[in-house]
Amino acid sequence: MDTLTPKERSARMALIRSKDTHPEFVVRRLLHAAGYRFRLHVPGLPGKPDIVFSHRRKVVFVHGCFWHNHEDCPVGHVPKSRGEFWRAKFERTKERDRKNALALEALGWAVAVAWECETRDPLRLLETLAAFLGPPASANGPGAQTLPTLLSSGD
Repeated sequence: MDTLTPKERSARMALIRSKDTHPEFVVRRLLHAAGYRFRLHVPGLPGKPDIVFSHRRKVVFVHGCFWHNHEDCPVGHVPKSRGEFWRAKFERTKERDRKNALALEALGWAVAVAWECETRDPLRLLETLAAFLGPPASANGPGAQTLPTLLSSGD
């Protein structure tokens, strides 16, 4: 049973953002500091990917573990109240994610997903994304740190 009234629940749900979330900011800061340049939420692509590397034809979706029901993650669980509603909602979300990824791949784009829980270990996440993206084009530009420097620093 929900502990909030419908009006309170509605107000709380209205506060949840779909873009410019904390995990998304973490991923964007990491990539930018490593010298990668990208566009955000490109509307002409299926699913409006969170981070788009147009010249590389690669996209990164940043998924919240709860909202995308990340398996094997403690945050990606089905709530105790209204379980059937949430299971159906999560299944629709997963199906939409699959369709968007397949549509992007059919258009020649490579797709990666960065999960919210992965942002807790930013250097490991950066290694994973760097392996997906390849070397940054602007890594030697003014102010950009090289990838080995970022990976070796304890920041």
